[in-house]
Amino acid sequence: MTISEQLAQYIVNVRFEDISEEVVHFTKLCIVDYYSSLLKGKEADPVQMMEQVALIIGGEKQATAVSGLKTSITNAAFINGGASHVIELDDIHKASIVHAATVIMPAAIAIAEWQNLSGKRLIEAIVVGYEVAFRIGETVTPSHYYYFHNTATCGTFGAAAAVAKLLDLSKEQIVQAFGSAGTQAAGLWEFIEDGAMSKQLHPGKAAMNGILSALLAQQGFTGATAILEGRRGFFEAMSDKYDVTRMTDKLGEQYKITENAFKVHASCRHTHAAMDLAIELYEKVKNNGIHSIKSIEVGAYQVALDITDAKNPQTIYAAKFSMQFCVALALLTGKGGFDAFNADSLKNPLIRSLMEKMVVSVDEDIHSQYPHEWGAKIQIHWLEGTSDVMQSQFPKGDPENPLTEQDFIEKFNSLVPLEETHKEKIINQLLHLETLQVQQIIRTIHPIKHISIV
Repeated sequence: MTISEQLAQYIVNVRFEDISEEVVHFTKLCIVDYYSSLLKGKEADPVQMMEQVALIIGGEKQATAVSGLKTSITNAAFINGGASHVIELDDIHKASIVHAATVIMPAAIAIAEWQNLSGKRLIEAIVVGYEVAFRIGETVTPSHYYYFHNTATCGTFGAAAAVAKLLDLSKEQIVQAFGSAGTQAAGLWEFIEDGAMSKQLHPGKAAMNGILSALLAQQGFTGATAILEGRRGFFEAMSDKYDVTRMTDKLGEQYKITENAFKVHASCRHTHAAMDLAIELYEKVKNNGIHSIKSIEVGAYQVALDITDAKNPQTIYAAKFSMQFCVALALLTGKGGFDAFNADSLKNPLIRSLMEKMVVSVDEDIHSQYPHEWGAKIQIHWLEGTSDVMQSQFPKGDPENPLTEQDFIEKFNSLVPLEETHKEKIINQLLHLETLQVQQIIRTIHPIKHISIV
């Protein structure tokens, strides 16, 4: 069998009744985390622009975008993909470097709302979507990641898998859906050079393409049956080196969604281990004063530097991808949440002063443990001649350093701009999702009259 056929058979076989209570609960926490980012991200400029494009395109009133706009399933997935990614607080899987929620959930929830499916069906779909996206990402990482945004490329397959599950596609149809997903999988890192909005386009378009791929397959539209391992397929075309065994090792015997990690800082995940350490050092820096600091050394793995070695970010968004800025911000303020990244902090002369004292480099010991560990090391050299050194293997939110259910609730409450009673109702329904229909959840989140496309 091709890899697509093996994945398709796995997807067909997954049933809610066979998923353990622990995995179901974890999946619901992933959904809570997704809505934290989604509902906060709706006012961002890129998202507003994406919604305007959806209005121009038009479409049937099938699903709900984050603003309450009732639009087509593809438009809703497109907008919600961008909105859930824009504040840089969405989930992340270390080994695959995939932000799964921002691609898979917009696609799956749009379909489940449209078809009035149950929460159980949605949970099934999210589980298989994460499984597929993570496995493909693991297979091609790290070489793929240098040029390609894994969330966009690998996420397209995950979205297609989730939608295929919700549409009850056959094994043969799922294979065809993967063929169409793979030939659309795209997303280049060049946007990071100038902080372009492409990063929001990536998950939105990947979610949209996942829906398109599954719907085409449902109609009998064919795609390459060996789109992954074929000689002109995804692996060969988009990675210098890949480990195909990662695709099927223990497939069906475990749930890779439980390897998911979550953000507490509103910046690139590669900055988080260092930010955790900087926040621990905050009190000492505050007491001694930053003028007592001679220099700061930050050690990380090579990929972290490839993405975040940026000495002079000029926008708030670029600052979230600057290791120097993120560490200086955390050292000076003891914070790294959404509100910490703002126009004042961007131009703060004290933060800029700390950045000038900072040297960021590859630490060979930390690099050797990547991607299993996304670690960091900080050493502060004081003018008086002493030093403080701290090192971390796993940033807060990793499976090895996990968040509690209360942490997820507090994150949701801190981000979502709704009344407290409204937020409580949403969280309660999400944590009891298996007892509800998805349309009930959507009505709770958007109780006002839907905005309609004219």
